[in-house]
Amino acid sequence: MAEYSQSDGPKLSELLEKGWRSLEELDGSSEPSGSREVQDKVKQGLVALEQAVRMVTQLDLFSRNEDLDEISSADIKYLLLPALQGALTLKQVGLTQRLNHLETARTYFMDFLQRCHEYKVSAFNLPQQKGSNSNEEDNSHHIVHPTSNPNLTAMALQRQAKIERYKQRKELESRLSGLQECVRHGTAEEEQIREFYLLQLQRWVCTALEEIQSIDQELPMVKAREMIKKGHEMTAPARQTRPPMKPFILTRDAVQAKVLGAGYPSLPTMTVDDWYQQHREKNVLPDQGVHSKPRDEEQEAAERERKEEIDDPEALQNARNWEGWKDDHRRGYGNRKNMG
Repeated sequence: MAEYSQSDGPKLSELLEKGWRSLEELDGSSEPSGSREVQDKVKQGLVALEQAVRMVTQLDLFSRNEDLDEISSADIKYLLLPALQGALTLKQVGLTQRLNHLETARTYFMDFLQRCHEYKVSAFNLPQQKGSNSNEEDNSHHIVHPTSNPNLTAMALQRQAKIERYKQRKELESRLSGLQECVRHGTAEEEQIREFYLLQLQRWVCTALEEIQSIDQELPMVKAREMIKKGHEMTAPARQTRPPMKPFILTRDAVQAKVLGAGYPSLPTMTVDDWYQQHREKNVLPDQGVHSKPRDEEQEAAERERKEEIDDPEALQNARNWEGWKDDHRRGYGNRKNMG
């Protein structure tokens, strides 16, 4: 089995295995797709696959003039590189980069399908390239593009094709399970190795067709969201810049006040004693009104006592009436404020 490597670098087979293993671990992981651990593994897998693609290009392993039978059993697995790149690219997260991820993944899958179509790995209809004006034609019928105007016939054809791909993928996975252990442990014969990777290519053809269909359905929505976002950015009013607030300083002593200023807009014009004296001269002090009522009551009580002492007839009569009224009325009579 041929092995390719760069000077003081990993072998080509090791790079492919690293990227492939990263994808399988991510598919079987229960970690959130946006976690740092998952995204680090995605990046590591993509870096390994990109290095492998560069080595394949430098070695010129594949040619459009050769048939599938002419590719060695050791090299046939490297046809999977763009499919693995597309699958890992779709696992990248980031709402602002979603459009770029979708378009990049579609390019990888189309590159893979184009090469598999040229080598006649399996019979399938090649999806339409983005930007082409006419649909690709097959020997049997026109290709139904997922983003074309929906109708009952197209929907029925898409549904039937999806069911057939599902059945085909399940059959391929069943055949692959019997060969995988032998190939992974290095005990498989050359014919088994070739059959294993041919089955892998056919399985990934089904996967790539489904992924492209999903991408073509998501792309219009992502592009519309980007257009709306750009429209909001263009129509949003420019934010007005406010002048910075001037700092204020509360001084603590006379020296600081002389150097930096008072720090507030006005200063007192008189002392508290001056204010009190000014209001006292005008007889407008607040406490004058407060103490006037108690003084009047004291004067009235003193006047009543004086009249009673000199036996004033009116004062005596009022006192008798008051005593008689208290005899006939208990304490609190007439006070119904708190009785409900």
